[in-house]
Amino acid sequence: MREKTEKLLSVLKLQPVVPVLIIEDAAHAVPLARALVAGGLKAIEITLRTPAALAAIEAVAKEVEGAVPGAGTILNPAQYEQAVKAGSQFIVSPGTTPALIEAEKDHAASFLPGAATATEAMTLLDAGYEVMKFFPAEQAGGASYLKSLSSPLAGVTFCPTGGISLKNARDYLSLPNVICVGGSWVAPANLVASGDWAGITALASEAAALKG
Repeated sequence: MREKTEKLLSVLKLQPVVPVLIIEDAAHAVPLARALVAGGLKAIEITLRTPAALAAIEAVAKEVEGAVPGAGTILNPAQYEQAVKAGSQFIVSPGTTPALIEAEKDHAASFLPGAATATEAMTLLDAGYEVMKFFPAEQAGGASYLKSLSSPLAGVTFCPTGGISLKNARDYLSLPNVICVGGSWVAPANLVASGDWAGITALASEAAALKG
């Protein structure tokens, strides 16, 4: 577990913002990932919310130098295995189930399990997880809620995702128990649809420069 935790931390420390992507067309995956990497965002979470997701992960893993592809919205062991086979180096879930914890043991990919309450975080900590996704961040209490957990749950580090934008990202990044944030604003649907990769690189560069 310690080795996987360190591996996950090395990925999350690459940048202050992890892009959370919903890719409708697999043909967009490679140029989109290249645009993000060019802007300084190497770790990329592609969510399994569309039929194109697995093909997108596979394309990024094979074709985009410097990218660290991951898979998000993993809900069950079957999706976990599919994402790993496609080339995901890290796996992200919105919440956590015993089945996902068991699935994690069978794969080398790092697991970022989701938690939204102190009880869920304590349960994951008891299972050996020290790094977690806080989701949905804004709706579950926001930065003030995470700040209140920093002392009683001092051994837990979070990557909050959900409702985070350029405007409030620093509120989270300034907290001692936050390693990075997840956000979709760096790859807006209109820029992806129009193929404005330079525009996405500019947004990625802006996000990569964020600090707490």
